[in-house]
Amino acid sequence: MTPPEPAPDSDLTELDRLCAAVPFHDADPVQRAAVLRRLADTELHVALSADPVDDRADLRMFELPGAEVALASDDAAALAGFLGGPVAHLSLPGRVLARELAQAGRGLLVNPGRPSEMLLDAPALAWLIAALAESPAAADALPRGLAAPSPQAVAVLAEPLATRLADMAGMVAGAALVGVEWQDGRQGHLIAVMGAADEPAGADAGRRAIAKALAELVAFLPPVEGGVDVTFQPLPLPPGAVRIEATAPPAPSPPERPRKPDAPPRLR
Repeated sequence: MTPPEPAPDSDLTELDRLCAAVPFHDADPVQRAAVLRRLADTELHVALSADPVDDRADLRMFELPGAEVALASDDAAALAGFLGGPVAHLSLPGRVLARELAQAGRGLLVNPGRPSEMLLDAPALAWLIAALAESPAAADALPRGLAAPSPQAVAVLAEPLATRLADMAGMVAGAALVGVEWQDGRQGHLIAVMGAADEPAGADAGRRAIAKALAELVAFLPPVEGGVDVTFQPLPLPPGAVRIEATAPPAPSPPERPRKPDAPPRLR
């Protein structure tokens, strides 16, 4: 199989954009973790050996040196293009596909020939599933004191937390990152979530989902000294707290229509 020509910028997917500057396998651990975190939340189209029958779908497996892998892409057209024509496929979240393959001891080749090309063997998929299984550490007790977060915590958490909160726009107003000392003397850091609904039906389930998403975020990042807890309690924030609003990214601008040769010049 011959890989397709590199995709133009307008055809790049979110995974491609994450890997545009540095390919996945050349990236540092923090960047690779960010890509894997996005992969888990991305709908992937995985090649099948035939059209699904009832509730059964057989993955099309490819033999690579030392591994048997499934083939998937976050762009169905790109998957067909790589295989040279229409292909039976199944669409499902990356985390679901990773779990099924990890349990079967198989690997996954994602987006071959694209900026986000990555080859994940069974141990890598098992690590991904373990990170996704992290349980949130929800802080219900009142802390003894709050302080500004450490520079190390800000460097590790601030940017990824802003990205994750952007995904939660509409669910929360934002969050603050602070240093915390608990009643037992333990010191660490706290993500104080702001603006999560606390009265409507289903609020508890919503908060659990938010806490789970933040726990997954922390699991993919380098360790922060003292650990990171999550709280929904309204706390008086200390000077130096890092506040981050949950702001959805702007919708991409529609492409400009080509100008007619006899059109008047545009005024600026």
